Amino acid sequence: MIQFYPELSQRIEEMAEGDKDFREELTKAILDGLVELKSKYAEGLIKKDQVIIQQVRHKLKPTLAMFDMFLLSDALQQGKEILEREGFSSKFNTHFRDFEVKVNSAIEEVTKLVS
Repeated sequence: MIQFYPELSQRIEEMAEGDKDFREELTKAILDGLVELKSKYAEGLIKKDQVIIQQVRHKLKPTLAMFDMFLLSDALQQGKEILEREGFSSKFNTHFRDFEVKVNSAIEEVTKLVS
């Protein structure tokens, strides 16, 4: 498997400053946020509700930036631009499939760090 976020473990370690419990809590919080992002993004698409997508994007944007998750951040920005220009078009559906690949990869990578 290709790692999309090879520096993630190091970034978490830097934030935790050697505190094992905090590292575990932080990693779990990142995982929970990514799972919520995936769920709410899909919900927004199903309901054709831009507000749901906007809220979860704003909620997770700082986390993604703090942990250098640029591929996912870029995907969210692309989705925002598509929604602003075209709404829930076929282009957004294509974007969503790309987003799913990226968020699933991030979830998989963070899951490996939890244990």
